[in-house]
Amino acid sequence: MRTLRLRQARWMTRMGRIFTEITIANGLEPGREIGCRALVDTGAWGLQLPRAWKERLGTLQVLRTVELVTADQRVVTGEVYGPVTIRIEGFEPVWSEVTFVEMELESGRYAPLLGYTVLEQAGVAVDVVGGRLLKIPHMDLRAASGSAG
Repeated sequence: MRTLRLRQARWMTRMGRIFTEITIANGLEPGREIGCRALVDTGAWGLQLPRAWKERLGTLQVLRTVELVTADQRVVTGEVYGPVTIRIEGFEPVWSEVTFVEMELESGRYAPLLGYTVLEQAGVAVDVVGGRLLKIPHMDLRAASGSAG
């Protein structure tokens, strides 16, 4: 089995790394939830959690299996489950799905990844200069309608 290796200590010391508190709740079993600190990664897809946490969310529906490419170019397998609600601290919750992957503990902790699709669902933009998350005031539907302006 392949392992997704995340080096949390390096993320904390490098410029441009943004962490946020999130809560993931089982959409079918009220009361089954996980709270954690996640790395905001606009290059990642969805929400990636350690496979070791899967049981903590209770029974979820397996939606599909996916292959993911890590930052060091390894290909790992993830299992996508849902439905879940994801609340990014300070923003409205969204209904979504979660991908469980093998992760190793670094300094005694896992480092979940919060990717661009969940950020978009929640209407959140990343301010890399200020190192913070911002609420998008309006969803842009111009591209969807074919209008350029």
